[in-house]
Amino acid sequence: VELNDRILRLGQQFASGCHQPRVVRGEVLPPQIRNMFFVEKNGNIVVSAQHMDSPSDLAREAAYKIYYWREEQQESVLTALLEDRFKLAKLCGYKTFGHRAVANSLGQSPENIGEFLSSLASQLPDRVARDHMAMTNMKKRTNPMASPLAMWDVPYLSGQARGLWFRMDMETVCEYFSLGVAMEGLNELFQSLYGVELVVEETREGEVWAQDVFKLAVKDSTQVLGHIYCDFFRRPDKPIQDCHFTIRGGREKNDGTYQDPVVVLMLNLPPPGWRSPTLLVPSTFDNLFHEMGHAMHSMLGRTKYQHVTGTRCSTDFAEVPSTLMEYFASDPRVLARVNRHYKTGAKLPEQTIQKLCATKKIFAATELQAQLFYSAADQLYHSNLPLPGDITSSLEEVQNKFHTLPYVPGTAYHLRFSHLVGYGARYYSYLMARSVASAIWQYSFQENPYCGEA
Repeated sequence: VELNDRILRLGQQFASGCHQPRVVRGEVLPPQIRNMFFVEKNGNIVVSAQHMDSPSDLAREAAYKIYYWREEQQESVLTALLEDRFKLAKLCGYKTFGHRAVANSLGQSPENIGEFLSSLASQLPDRVARDHMAMTNMKKRTNPMASPLAMWDVPYLSGQARGLWFRMDMETVCEYFSLGVAMEGLNELFQSLYGVELVVEETREGEVWAQDVFKLAVKDSTQVLGHIYCDFFRRPDKPIQDCHFTIRGGREKNDGTYQDPVVVLMLNLPPPGWRSPTLLVPSTFDNLFHEMGHAMHSMLGRTKYQHVTGTRCSTDFAEVPSTLMEYFASDPRVLARVNRHYKTGAKLPEQTIQKLCATKKIFAATELQAQLFYSAADQLYHSNLPLPGDITSSLEEVQNKFHTLPYVPGTAYHLRFSHLVGYGARYYSYLMARSVASAIWQYSFQENPYCGEA
């Protein structure tokens, strides 16, 4: 109990430290980029993120190196967390924490997961090389004398490619994807696939924790299957994360009836204004579909016991229904039906929809390689301890093996990687779930995403 409690407290401490800004003296930065950051009255500069949207190569480089600079206190917290997890696994009879964490998962063992990651890595070099060549050419068009492609360039150039290659006015496109239209589209999709509908229900006084939370009943032709509380809008002191969590799991009751599940779907969308409803950018549209996949898993997974209902299963399986929903969110046939201008009621032209779907595939191999690198680092940190060297030097070895771009000396990306807390030894789940969801999509829905017989 004491060890578990310490692990919990260390995890909270580490997660909190992952998002702390870094403060440096103004003279650390070259004069020409200081005004690109927040400058305090005493001249100190606050770096709170990567500045991935900055067109300045130098500003992005400085932000990356400062923000991810190795911080000893945070590293000591992570080291203690990993050591305590290892001790806990040993006490429970496991070889490592990784073996304990994935014992009842699709992956089954760290050895299997290692083979999965290595197999995936072997298929990426050519595709990643093409991505990086395109990024390098973009960088040189702006500055023929530009330095080689680096870690801090990828987010910026990816965003630039989405805007420049397809010449899309995303602000105008978003006007066709209001939250209401997206929810109507999800309702139509679920009716076609599962024979269920989403119905808004009135809430009683004191039932919800904020006035803008609304309640959906999930119904089939004969009964209510469960309820989803939709907490979609940002507000002060609300956690900044998109997630799904269970209030009450479904289960069979002693009298033969079924206890219907109750879940919360939480997003951080801007609330509707006087002149327009809440409009979704592509990433928030995808997140809505992803989290609704979790919610429907909880609604439709009718189990005997509530501790294994819905998403209360292995992480790599829990992410399959939600990841599958991302395929629907990126399919032109779905988007053709799930769009309508909030003022005129007009639909987007087919050419625009095709472009929008194409933007979601830009530099996909590079993104996949990044996820592979994070997964491999997570597996290493939860393997046999002590590691050869400290956790930062170990990260450098993983990056050299799984990532094409070189490690940046002095940086410690893992000290900002909060997923090590909630997904310890299980971050690979996103990749494995994507593999499984891809197979389901190709077999059942690629020909017709509204096929209810699949």
